[in-house]
Amino acid sequence: MSLTIRPPMPADRTTWDMLYQSYATFYNVAQTPAMRDTVWSWLMDDANPVRGLVAEGSAGLVGLAHFRPFARPLSASTGGFLDDLFVAPAGRGQGVADALIGALRDHGRAQGWTVIRWITADDNYRARAVYDRLADKTKWATYDINL
Repeated sequence: MSLTIRPPMPADRTTWDMLYQSYATFYNVAQTPAMRDTVWSWLMDDANPVRGLVAEGSAGLVGLAHFRPFARPLSASTGGFLDDLFVAPAGRGQGVADALIGALRDHGRAQGWTVIRWITADDNYRARAVYDRLADKTKWATYDINL
């Protein structure tokens, strides 16, 4: 599949919305149009640290990634956190996730980041097969305090 990886543009809104809703559905997260409006506004606002990439194939958008910088006080450096990565079923197994992560890696290097970090569900086996090829699985457990 021939892909172009680029930041999302205003004309992508409708397709991005469908992709992001599919991502939320995959993780069983209730998401409203107002929530997607908020995330889209972050992506379109150069002053907001949340950035995005989309993967565009011959049939349109087939994937998305959202990421942001984060401070790493212990190493006195900045890293990148990949918040969301989703590939539409039609794009799976065709290198879309690899291309999105590769573009993010290039962006991180250009920004001087020291790491790209993300989490995924333990049972997200298909994605984990890709991640295990592209990155090192850490020993750290993740905890949340819901507020």
